[in-house]
Amino acid sequence: MTTPKDLRYTEEHEWVKVEGENVRVGITDFAQHELGDIVFVELPEVGDEITADEPFGSVESVKTVSELYAPISGKVVEINEELSDNPEFVNESPYEKAWMIVIEPSDSSEVDKLMTSEQYDEMIKED
Repeated sequence: MTTPKDLRYTEEHEWVKVEGENVRVGITDFAQHELGDIVFVELPEVGDEITADEPFGSVESVKTVSELYAPISGKVVEINEELSDNPEFVNESPYEKAWMIVIEPSDSSEVDKLMTSEQYDEMIKED
């Protein structure tokens, strides 16, 4: 399983990539592996306000439905519409094709509170 070094991570297995003023969000390779084959992804609408540590959507696999938790607070400025027709992207390419939302942060310093790849690797080793 891969944990790209240039991303930040949450305890709920979301990843965050800072892109200028905004952040791109998805779920980790570890999370998709644990969930199994993803069959449906539910995402918020562009313009929705989301709050850190609160659910913003869900992924459904053949085994379970799992909530997606916002890594930071802000406004959704983009969603990955391809996931509605291709939920399998989450399994095939969790860090590239299967990004989920782009957030315009209300407080960009929240990103600094997220885990580094090394910290995330330590956490999943303990699971």
